[in-house]
Amino acid sequence: MPQSIDLARHQMVALTRGSLAALRAALVRDAGLAAASYLQEAGYAGGEQLFASFTAWLEAQGFGAPEDLDVPTFEQRATEYFRDAGWGSLTIGTLRDAVATLDTADWAEADPGANLDHPGCYLTTGMFADFFGRIADHPLAVLEVECRSAGAARCRFLIGNAEVMGHVYDEMGAGTSYETAVEAVE
Repeated sequence: MPQSIDLARHQMVALTRGSLAALRAALVRDAGLAAASYLQEAGYAGGEQLFASFTAWLEAQGFGAPEDLDVPTFEQRATEYFRDAGWGSLTIGTLRDAVATLDTADWAEADPGANLDHPGCYLTTGMFADFFGRIADHPLAVLEVECRSAGAARCRFLIGNAEVMGHVYDEMGAGTSYETAVEAVE
């Protein structure tokens, strides 16, 4: 059974999806390409507190610390936490055992009416980089490769080390699909 999150005690605030979409739109309008960096930086800055909130949420439900969970239990609990926090549902997987995937058809940052040219869940990419980097105990990079804000049916985030994600990003910039770029990772 879902357990609500005491936002004030977890150092969090509620923000409507409409407000988040308006913030992104205003930043993109006024800051252009720099908007992505600003939002990623903000997401990354909040990752520590988000991970602390997740840890407290787990402990309140009797599951212990995140690092003590086996992978299937961690995936299930992380999915429940993000849903209960209002972000949306997640399905965690892997792609060719080279990168982790996070898929969601209802992510809060996505705005299907935005009609963006590229994936636009910038705050989330920063947030996920810090959050999942803490559980991995080393820095991770996150790249959104499908986004409902750009007309996709889902948002898909790839998570891996900086070298792998840099390769995927460069290959995608050259016109290669992310699936093909990940296949080339050894």
